[in-house]
Amino acid sequence: MKQEHILAIDIGGTSIKATVLNTSGEMLVEYQKVPTPEKASPENVIKAIKKLTANFPSFDKISVGFPGYVKKGIIATAPNLGTPLWAGCNLALLIAKELKKPVRLLNDADMQGFGLISGEGLEMVITLGTGFGTALFMDGSLLPHLELAHLPVRKNLTYDKFIGDDALIEDGLEEWNKNVKDVLKTFKTVINYDKLYLSGGNAKKITFKLDDNIKIARNRDGIKGGAFMWQKDDDFCVQSVNP
Repeated sequence: MKQEHILAIDIGGTSIKATVLNTSGEMLVEYQKVPTPEKASPENVIKAIKKLTANFPSFDKISVGFPGYVKKGIIATAPNLGTPLWAGCNLALLIAKELKKPVRLLNDADMQGFGLISGEGLEMVITLGTGFGTALFMDGSLLPHLELAHLPVRKNLTYDKFIGDDALIEDGLEEWNKNVKDVLKTFKTVINYDKLYLSGGNAKKITFKLDDNIKIARNRDGIKGGAFMWQKDDDFCVQSVNP
């Protein structure tokens, strides 16, 4: 019996990355990336995806992680892509029609989370990259997405701006670490998670000691989420869109 292959795409504010996975989450081609288009409209992002994946091996399904609020494959917000054109965009359907395969599209932290969690208890994923992303799982099931990045830390300052990439550059590593430590302390109290996974390009820049139930995730583990998110049946949070 032929094993299914999944095209996993991670759309970020800085770059678009992709690979092809088997159902166990193993990469069949090295992770490749292209810069996110300067004018990151839906049309230009899809063009970049087609160019990036043109020489990839064949695949049967597509997983997409997106840096914003996603509901049933439709984009509500895309703060790190710098254009209002995303609001109401049915990106899952556009990609399904363009690449002629079924698509599951989630917030990028949600997709990564499927590759990181143990499936036991309340587990949280925090991504530290261009912005600040979060995902919550209960006993392996994805909970409705919360854009906690847009909560105010104080007046006119959101978590996205407080510990995102711009803050790291402007404040420096020491101050950024202090702020991340404060944020983790807040979410420990508010969420009371059993386990927390820190992912994204800036997670490895953490210099302070973490609690025993907090783990810095490997990028390769997060990538596996592109395969594992297809192991769940369709529900409110995870839905398949056909071409």
